[in-house]
Amino acid sequence: MRLIEPHIHTVSRTTDDLYRMAVAGIVACVEPSFWSGIYRRSPESFQDYWEQVVSIEPKRTAAYGIRHFAMIGLNPREAGSPIALDVLKAMEPFLDRPSVIGIGEVGLDLATPEEEDAFRRQLRMAEERRLPVMVRCPGHGRGNCLDRMISIIEDEQVTQERIVIDHADGKAASLTLEKTGCWAGLTVHDPAKLSAHQAVDIIERYGMERIMVNGSADWGSSDPLAVPKVAMLMRQRGFSEESVRGLTFANPSRFLASSGRFDIEED
Repeated sequence: MRLIEPHIHTVSRTTDDLYRMAVAGIVACVEPSFWSGIYRRSPESFQDYWEQVVSIEPKRTAAYGIRHFAMIGLNPREAGSPIALDVLKAMEPFLDRPSVIGIGEVGLDLATPEEEDAFRRQLRMAEERRLPVMVRCPGHGRGNCLDRMISIIEDEQVTQERIVIDHADGKAASLTLEKTGCWAGLTVHDPAKLSAHQAVDIIERYGMERIMVNGSADWGSSDPLAVPKVAMLMRQRGFSEESVRGLTFANPSRFLASSGRFDIEED
């Protein structure tokens, strides 16, 4: 079965990881922008990072038959930076690159006015270009930040069907699916986020409409095989192959195709 990993940071993964992903059936992946662990001090440092994601990572994954797509964004951890407006200006040329299919990860970290301004600007940039958006649900202050992000999304009147609220746990998934038109991204990143079993529990409860699953694999304790492991667990719990395919391929394909640049089709 062909799978899509809609959220992974391949810049931090080895070629051994890419090989295992390919063997497990992953044929395409999406790499959103993330915090590098330090606060970058110039727009040029962001540009160098984005150039690596857009130019180098597709070559690395292509060696294993995996198509690489990117999302460019000012991550919430740096959205309050004094150079934020300059960084957002530097983003714009990258949004025209053929393999860039969205804006992300974006959102709020501490819910400061500066972060809110950067979040609104990036939502508008995406809406103008009809690009999908990956919103990061924060690990701390999750409830208040999530409520505030949803309020901003509604206030900006952007197309919610092109937004995924990622790193969602059960509570965040419930709020997203019941109160918005956005997608819920279940991040299997145990123990920091969800286990594969917890993700399938949520799928059993809410169904698969507007749900995607990912591993958000980075340099920390994370798993580049999270998506195939969820697929296996779904089979063990009695889900049909059609349902497994729907969650792990059709759903992310449908969401990402709204960019007009994601051209991975089912067999």
